[in-house]
Amino acid sequence: MNAIAEVVALFLGFVSWVMVWISLQDQYWKESTTDGSVITTSTIYENLWMSCASDSTGIYNCRDFPSLFALSGYIQASRALMIAAVVVGSFGIVATLVGMQCSKAGGENYVLKGRIAGMGGVCFLLQGLCTMISVSWYAFNITQEFFDPFYPGTKYEIGEGLYIGWCSATLAICGGCCLVCACKMETTEKVPYPYQPSRGTVYSGVAPSQVPPSQYGRNAYV
Repeated sequence: MNAIAEVVALFLGFVSWVMVWISLQDQYWKESTTDGSVITTSTIYENLWMSCASDSTGIYNCRDFPSLFALSGYIQASRALMIAAVVVGSFGIVATLVGMQCSKAGGENYVLKGRIAGMGGVCFLLQGLCTMISVSWYAFNITQEFFDPFYPGTKYEIGEGLYIGWCSATLAICGGCCLVCACKMETTEKVPYPYQPSRGTVYSGVAPSQVPPSQYGRNAYV
């Protein structure tokens, strides 16, 4: 069962890691809405790196954010968290591949391999937490501006990139939990030891009739 749990955890972790990349590349983290917005002739959508605009004819234009220090604090924090999720997830995939029972990497020391796999599970958990905090913080600011009646700028709605990020975080957390629980079950499992009878007194050159009755069945005769 532990081997199956490790394979499932690796699959979930790898899929979540791929979805982090997809979420980062997606341009629709937030999309302008006509509800209470001052701009109704074009659609504006942004992600962590650029802002794009398209009109009704389908023509669109994108520009990168000119300065890092001119951005809002939550955008800078979301960038850092998403990059950290990619890096930590990479370590989690490598550690899980090395620590799996069905893998030949790392030798035959299954105690060490179990610890390495556990570290991979922790990395997947950190990846999921970083992604979850990043997309949730970004979505919180979108909803806060949307429901603020005195907000003067363009109002936005939650885009598909955030939903991909939430799915990625959920899969990473599930994979990390499966891997950590599998390693915990493996370390707490009791291993039966072979029976080793205790050594009795060895009677050399003594007839069986002269051996005390209490020693029958456990002494060796030479």
